[in-house]
Amino acid sequence: MTGAPSSSRPVRVLIFLLSPLLLLGAEASPAARRDAPTAATITFQISYHGQPAPEEGLVLLECRGDQARLRTVPPGEPLAGAPREWGHADFKGRRTLQLAEVREGRRIGVAADFAGLPDLEETEERAEILGFPCRKATTVLRSNRLEIWYTRDTPLRGGPYLSLLVPDGLVLRVVRNGEHEITATELRPGASTEDLWPRDEGEALDLATYRARVAAGWVTTLSVFQGERINFEPAALDTAAMAAALRAGQGADSTAVLRFAAGTLILRRLTLPRLDDALLFAELTTRSRGDAYDRTGSLFLIPTDRPRSFLDALAEGVDVLPAFTGRDGRRYQGITATADYTPPLELVRFITPFGVGHFNDQVRVEGVAWADSAVYKMDLGGLAPLLRGPVWIGAFIGNYDAGGHELSLRLSWHPGSRVAEADRPDRSWILPLFNTVNVLEMAGQEYGRLFGQDTLSVEFDLPEGVRDLRLRYLGTGHGGWGGGDEFNPKLNTILVDGRPVAALIPWRSDCATYRSLNPASGNFWNGVSSSDLSRSGWCPGAAAEPVTIPLPGLAPGRHRLQVAIPQGAPEGGGFSAWNVSGVLLAERE
Repeated sequence: MTGAPSSSRPVRVLIFLLSPLLLLGAEASPAARRDAPTAATITFQISYHGQPAPEEGLVLLECRGDQARLRTVPPGEPLAGAPREWGHADFKGRRTLQLAEVREGRRIGVAADFAGLPDLEETEERAEILGFPCRKATTVLRSNRLEIWYTRDTPLRGGPYLSLLVPDGLVLRVVRNGEHEITATELRPGASTEDLWPRDEGEALDLATYRARVAAGWVTTLSVFQGERINFEPAALDTAAMAAALRAGQGADSTAVLRFAAGTLILRRLTLPRLDDALLFAELTTRSRGDAYDRTGSLFLIPTDRPRSFLDALAEGVDVLPAFTGRDGRRYQGITATADYTPPLELVRFITPFGVGHFNDQVRVEGVAWADSAVYKMDLGGLAPLLRGPVWIGAFIGNYDAGGHELSLRLSWHPGSRVAEADRPDRSWILPLFNTVNVLEMAGQEYGRLFGQDTLSVEFDLPEGVRDLRLRYLGTGHGGWGGGDEFNPKLNTILVDGRPVAALIPWRSDCATYRSLNPASGNFWNGVSSSDLSRSGWCPGAAAEPVTIPLPGLAPGRHRLQVAIPQGAPEGGGFSAWNVSGVLLAERE
């Protein structure tokens, strides 16, 4: 596959879709300049929209004889423990190797040969790069239009990507969609005197496994709960022992999972890493162990920054929490912040599906393959600064079933940069304000049904020097009959100091998307399943989506925030309730 291309003989390229790493080719063309070096190190720079992108680092290609090696040089000190990658080519053997060193020095690799190369379309355009006359060819890869500029006027072979190979040429520029460009900016004669093909080719993997292993090397993961039962079994729960273990664990991490509220709430204390500039995801997995119904679930953090906390209620009962009596005569415990109490900070609101897992073998529906479990994965965004150091994390699923549910939780931190950055001061300001999800329902905490006759109200102090103030709001309506708020759109109005700042109707009309998670859902005469029906901000088998409400222009000082919802009236033995939670987020100047 050597020789000059023509319109009737397309150039071939190797598609090896990895990170922007390598290159390669074959023997030198007879047209190569006689004074061209036979060994060199070539530097490539990256730009976007014509502007240099130094944050992407540089790409270095070493070429000598039948071998080539490529690596990316980051723009700073690499993150500790991060994977290191190289690309290698053996022109004589017509093969390539992508190699990575993952944690603890373990090497993994994926090899490919030069067979099965797709076509490049030759064009008439020419350019000069580093003094070499270059031809332009094009191809389309996954809807991306690529321009490849290469020369045959040198015995050197290679390029900046493993995914693009002109076997008898040297690629000096690649442009993607006219926006992203990687161009050779320097050629230094001479290359490393060591063998450019590695002696240790690492554990041989297929491409998909290799990519997954390298990506995992960048990620910090922590298992919080693993296959924990959340069920209703009051007789089997030693409440006094759990309370004693809670008090004993106030100052130490533990692998032990504590259970409260007849087994419907689980809790663990652990220390989380401090990883700045990282995306933090919570991944929950649930499956039924006997409960057939859709249930409200909540993943939450218990703040301990004030004299009283939700931990007191777990150890001593809900009556120790600050409470107010509504116009309906009911006491609502621990749902709003006070001067000496912060309510639980809700991380993820999720609804379990109808019996996924346990009932899969008991129900068959034509054309539907039941999922093994429900998975909820959410970016925790602005809440990440509170998820550092020692924390109490809890999970709740409201149910009255002895089999209940099984729950796992994994947290994962994904770095925003490949290089280490100097420690930056934490400028976040986060204040949990309210949470009506009665996670201690089975221990006497009241449902959030105050909205029929009251407006939820909470006061807060806004300090000096904060900007970009916003409310992270979660609202879901419940009441599972035709007239209940679960099935009827209701306006949620947010007021600050008596002035409406937002009006929204939590509603989900995509619940039929999750049919494969709901084997125990009832199927109606008209071909619709119960799990298909639209609902007030939630679907069986899905997480509820938080809404961000900007709060610009608030002056430092004391303010009052209110939530008003026209909650429906009770009917027979049924009643409506609203699970709402809110936390203020801002940045300190």
